[in-house]
Amino acid sequence: MTEQPYLEDATVREFEATVERTVSDDRVVLDRTHFYPEGGGQPADRGTITDSDGREWAVVDVQKHDGIHHYLEPGEGVEADDLPAAGSTVTGVLDWERRYSHMRYHTAQHLLSALLLEEYDAETTGNQVRAHKATLDCAYERFHDDDLELIADRMNELVDQGRPVTWSVLDRETAEAELDPERTRLSLLPDSITEVRIVEVGPDPASDDDEPFDRTACAGTHVANTEEIGAVTVTGRETKGSEEERITFELA
Repeated sequence: MTEQPYLEDATVREFEATVERTVSDDRVVLDRTHFYPEGGGQPADRGTITDSDGREWAVVDVQKHDGIHHYLEPGEGVEADDLPAAGSTVTGVLDWERRYSHMRYHTAQHLLSALLLEEYDAETTGNQVRAHKATLDCAYERFHDDDLELIADRMNELVDQGRPVTWSVLDRETAEAELDPERTRLSLLPDSITEVRIVEVGPDPASDDDEPFDRTACAGTHVANTEEIGAVTVTGRETKGSEEERITFELA
């Protein structure tokens, strides 16, 4: 199984790994990777893989199958059906601008989910991060212009407070006992998952309150402080069905 060190340190931009095997004529599985595979509303990373001979492939997609599959397109001078050899050492380099944008948006989505639950009792039902915008679906009848204005104001307050963002691992039984089930939705996870990664948005450093703003299960990548998110603009809403709304937002 491919090691996923990005779960411990999401800031690594370049790394070395060993090719475990090739798949078909366009994919490789590495023994470890910092490329994030698509999941949880967060798109896959992009970047490059280079072997010891200097041959380069573009990483055009990353997906979880039986291991993490890196979909490759050959660079200049590399044959179309050629891949890094199994057992060889390669260097992976992330498209950092894309990854960091996803980290900012994903962290902002955590703030928005917790805020909507707190202010409107609206549970998140889905989300989708992009490099330049994000959407969040929630169980709510209808937001109005004054609601969107309040949401944007509160989001920017949370960002400006510079709340720390941390992550840790809890055994599932402890997580189910300690965390808000409306936020974690641990009941949706397969029974085979016995440990869960918890992302926490901490308290306001300027306040005496030591309660975190949000704690939820998530295997995505995030910034280390809400200040990194930047200014939030709520750009619109739309109805997605009976008592379900979609909010779209962008970051400066």
